[in-house]
Amino acid sequence: MTKYLKLVVLLFLVNVPFIEAQNKQLLYDFDEIPQTMLLNPGVHPSYKAYAGIPLLSGISFNAGMSEITVADLFRNDNVDFNTKVRNAINRISKDDYLSVNTQIEILSGGHKLNQRDFLSFGFYTELDVFANYPKDFIELVNDGNAANLNRNFLVSQANVKAEALSVLHVGIARKLNEKMTLGGRFKIYSGIANVNSTGNKGSFTTRLGQDNIYVHTLNNIDFNGYSSGVFFEEDFQASDIYGKAFLSNVGFGFDIGFVYQLDKQTKITASLLDIGYVSYSKDNRNVSLKGDYTFSGIEFQYNSATSDYWQNLIDDFKSQVPSEENKESYSVMRPIKFNGSYKYSWGRSRNEENCSDMSYKDYYNNSIGGQIYTVFRPTGPKFALTGFYEGRVSKGINTKFTYTIDDFSYTNFGFGLSGKIGKFHIYGLVDNLFELSDIADANAASFQLGMNLIFK
Repeated sequence: MTKYLKLVVLLFLVNVPFIEAQNKQLLYDFDEIPQTMLLNPGVHPSYKAYAGIPLLSGISFNAGMSEITVADLFRNDNVDFNTKVRNAINRISKDDYLSVNTQIEILSGGHKLNQRDFLSFGFYTELDVFANYPKDFIELVNDGNAANLNRNFLVSQANVKAEALSVLHVGIARKLNEKMTLGGRFKIYSGIANVNSTGNKGSFTTRLGQDNIYVHTLNNIDFNGYSSGVFFEEDFQASDIYGKAFLSNVGFGFDIGFVYQLDKQTKITASLLDIGYVSYSKDNRNVSLKGDYTFSGIEFQYNSATSDYWQNLIDDFKSQVPSEENKESYSVMRPIKFNGSYKYSWGRSRNEENCSDMSYKDYYNNSIGGQIYTVFRPTGPKFALTGFYEGRVSKGINTKFTYTIDDFSYTNFGFGLSGKIGKFHIYGLVDNLFELSDIADANAASFQLGMNLIFK
């Protein structure tokens, strides 16, 4: 394999760290943080209103690594680099995947309409990427086809779904009674850019040939790729990107959720998020391939200086494998997410400190519980399981500790802090605490932070 192909494999592997599992277990059901309503529209805050500091109320960044770390490839341990790459390839499987999600809140706010209803609204941008490891392709590039005769390399392993979009939303939570609160959030999506290729079929096989050494075959290829906002016309300007953030490729969706108080100290919650779609119709470029192709090599004719061998190969491929390029509109479903939790609280009740302040009703100084998270991806649902403890340090300071098991790590311990001085509120949430000292050897890391004004 040439050094250039090895570079392709290396770039793929070392870019794995910039991934994450989209779960926000530290933020979910952290009652003192207004942004928790984005994860469950059924949350009914105790305060009268809040306003997010523009561009600073909700910033999240996540990173993670499946199976391998940067240190596995670059640690100074006297192991040959090619051996490290081979070990990394052997450790990954076709079920491993990359997932990226970042959000930045532009504007946010909320207000209690009456004793039953709380209205919240906002506008944020989001980047969401999913791609599974195409292990067959990586091994083909790394080892070459001569070392893998008669093996079917599956095209179905190549799945990618990536989009950048903005979200305008409004939600309302209603207290049905002292125990049950229901909520919903309506969303208008504006797609900025999208790349989507899933559900592909077919395989690539190399066998010993007769006229030439090898015969290469594409079998039952059915490939479809869609893109929007990636390829631009010649008169495209950078300012056009900002225009796409406002009702460009439009879509609609909603969230639903509830909070049920089993008794004064026990509650369960659940939510479904991003049940919706985006319709992409601008700056589209799509491609499809369907058919079979057999290639036995190029017969070079040295007596013809004008022979364009590569062009002949391309023309022959196109004649046998029908392809189509178009700019047609297409729709993409958003990745649906599920959250559910159980929480038990104990300790001195806050309303015992000030019984006239009903906003502290049924709040306790300590809580423990568990949370389950699922996101539905093209290759199936992905899960995470979290145990947590919440503790009140003082009147304005609350903490949360989590332990999470997911596809990226079994040793993910997180810590969250929420503080309030007067009306000013600030929070910070950090995952995978024990790996922060050596981030190159970490399988996952993430943080979230924000600032708000909260009015009692």
